This record gives sequence, structure tokens and C-alpha cells, in this order.
Amino acid sequence: MLPLVDKPIIQYAVEEAVASGIESIIIVTGRGKTAIENHFDVAYELERLLEHKGKLDLLKEVRSISDMIDVSYVRQKEPLGLGHAILMARDLVGNEPFAVFLGDDIIHAEVPVMRQMIDVYQEHDCPIVAVERVSRSRTSDYGIVAARPAGDNLYQVTDLVEKPSPEEAPSDLAIIGRYVLTPDIFVHLEKTAAGRGGEIQLTDGLRSLLRRRTIYAYRFTGQRYDTGDKLGFLKATVEFALRRADLGAAFRAYLKDLDLDGAPAAPRNPARRKVKAGRRRPRRR
Repeated sequence: MLPLVDKPIIQYAVEEAVASGIESIIIVTGRGKTAIENHFDVAYELERLLEHKGKLDLLKEVRSISDMIDVSYVRQKEPLGLGHAILMARDLVGNEPFAVFLGDDIIHAEVPVMRQMIDVYQEHDCPIVAVERVSRSRTSDYGIVAARPAGDNLYQVTDLVEKPSPEEAPSDLAIIGRYVLTPDIFVHLEKTAAGRGGEIQLTDGLRSLLRRRTIYAYRFTGQRYDTGDKLGFLKATVEFALRRADLGAAFRAYLKDLDLDGAPAAPRNPARRKVKAGRRRPRRR
């Protein structure tokens, strides 16, 4: 529930789902995540208080959260990986294609990225993974695809590797936290043994599925921010604030007035660390 400007990070993914035409969402939660459920519930006490105080604009905003979309919840009792989290939602997903969002990846795009991917899915009727190019030095942070061109920003996947070293990476196309999957993935996830870190990796399940059907990688149009990374979170906060009609102008003026030359210098080669932005497993359908 870490906020980005003034909304929890997870809400940006939910808003993208709504804007993409998705009508229901499954959020996979775990221990200590009840705040997520509370956030998307009707807040009766708060609504009455705001109505009593005449704060109608805030009341409208609070009501819009619970009215946004139908939300269901599934518990992941142990943090056993993204593949395991998706498997937990199997009964609710049923026999339908579904979308997966990783909450840490916030993407600004004129056309919502999931909408872009759904359009590709509807044309090809195959699982789709979102990708973007990363520097070779960072391939060990991502699942990486080997692929051949199949159209504008589209690639046919020939292999997937979970967090390869720069020397072993088959390409610089990194899998980002957006997927359109078909229900046959569940069979492959069930058979997937725990891999790196003792977790059931979605990448391994997709690799198994790839032996049976075509998978495409789509290089989306948009700007991604990794809010699970300290620098990525700061970049997202600044840039999303600058885009706000109610904050942008004043915030831009503030930034221009900052004495950056007089700011304390950062230590050389600071260690990259992750901030806890909530479980990176809640996915939606």
C-alpha cells in the first residue's frame, strides 16, 4: 500500500485494468495484506464523515475506489513465487484467458499497456508477454526471451530464461509485469518444480507451455517505472506528480528553485536496493 503521489501503487494497476476494459479482478494477497482489501471496500464510516463535513469532492473520490471494479481475493499462504500465486487463482479464473499485472511495474501510456496487449491477443489468440529492452548488465534482474521478429513491436518467443547472467542472456528483451495468459498455463504451472529461490517461476511454466503452443512477446508503447526499486520509485513520484493538473505547475516551479549544486553529494556506486512496495505477486484477471 505504499503511495505514489497520493494513491497506493496497486491502484494504478487497477485503474489500468479498468481502462483496458477488464471487468473483474483477482488480487492474490498474503499475510499482513488486509489493507489492500480494506482499500477497495466501501468505507461506510469515512463516507458518512465526509458527507457530514460537506467534503463532497473527497467523498466522490472515496466512492470511486469501491465502485471501480469487482474485486475478489485469494490468499497465497506462502510466498512461493509468481507462478504459484497465479496457480492460487485457478478456480476463480476458470477456463478463460486472463491478464496478469505485477503491481510494482507502473506504466504511463496514452493507450493503456494492457489494452495494447489485449488487442494483440485478440488478433493472434496466443499468450502474450510484455517486454522492453534493458542493458545487458541488467539481464540478471529479469526473465529474458529469445525471440524472432513477427511484426511491429511483436516477437515470436523461442525460449525464456529466468534471470540469466549477461553472458548467458539470449537477448536484451526483458519480461515486464504484464501478461495475457490462457488457462492451459495452469497445467504447466502444476508440473513446474520450484526453481530459483525455491519459488515456482512463471517463466518456467511459460517455457513448458512454449513446447505446446506459440507465445508472443510484445514491446509495448509507454514509460515503465519499477517502483520496487528506490530510484525507480523516486522517478515515478516526480514524473507522475509533474503530469498532474492540480500539482504539476507548482511542483515544476519548486523543482526549478532547488539548489541542486548545493545538495549533498551521493556516495559513489551506492548499492541498489529494493523498497517494499507490497507483494509483487497480486495479479488480476
